[in-house]
Amino acid sequence: MPSARDRDGREVAAVRGVVGSLLGMIRGGAAYLGVATDHVIESFRNDLWPGYKTGAGIDPDLYAQFPLLEDALRALGIATWPMIEFEADDALAAAAAAAARDSRVDRVFICTPDKDLAQCVQGTRVVQMDRRKRLTRDEAGVVEKFGVRPASIPDYLALVGDSADGYPGIAGIGPKGAASLLTRYGRIEDFPADALGEQRDLALLFKKLATLRTDARLFATVEELRWRGPTAAFDTFQQRLGDSRLLARVERAARAPE
Repeated sequence: MPSARDRDGREVAAVRGVVGSLLGMIRGGAAYLGVATDHVIESFRNDLWPGYKTGAGIDPDLYAQFPLLEDALRALGIATWPMIEFEADDALAAAAAAAARDSRVDRVFICTPDKDLAQCVQGTRVVQMDRRKRLTRDEAGVVEKFGVRPASIPDYLALVGDSADGYPGIAGIGPKGAASLLTRYGRIEDFPADALGEQRDLALLFKKLATLRTDARLFATVEELRWRGPTAAFDTFQQRLGDSRLLARVERAARAPE
């Protein structure tokens, strides 16, 4: 997003961008939403692997907007899950699993292109959406892209690595090799001893890093995710963001058909 500063000179462009994106989803028909944030960048995974991602290197102007974004989401009336021990990806995984258990839910959309969320896809009921590319990936799409089923994504990432999360995978194993090994043997735990040799324990550690936690308790019922419009605080908040168009966009979103 182009730089934008509030009346106190603080950068707010990223917050504007996220709020605008959510309003676009609501205008498009989304009636039940939840947003997870990395309230603290580090998580329990940093204790498992020293090279795991941290907040180091994040642009200070961007980092400073994290708490502001959470305030904006609450003012907008969006269910918000700031994560501390777990990561935002864990919250998305837990929310998707909880929503999918509700028989009233027709379909769950996980709106992120992150590879690790592919493990949460279930048939055509829980799907992954990349809104920028206008791409929705169901279980068949996961198999087409990675060569393995969603349940094997943690094993796959353990072998090939994930540079975004800061672990390198197993030397000498690329995407095709990983898919071939997993198709032949199943889980890393079931690989024959000579498949990974001395790197087996490292692969199991990386699998633990790649496996998303679904035990975070975020909501009791999906009705808590229903968007009922902005709170009374949003008018003041949009003035703080310095974008007079936001309130009008919120009002249009509130009138959108479900």
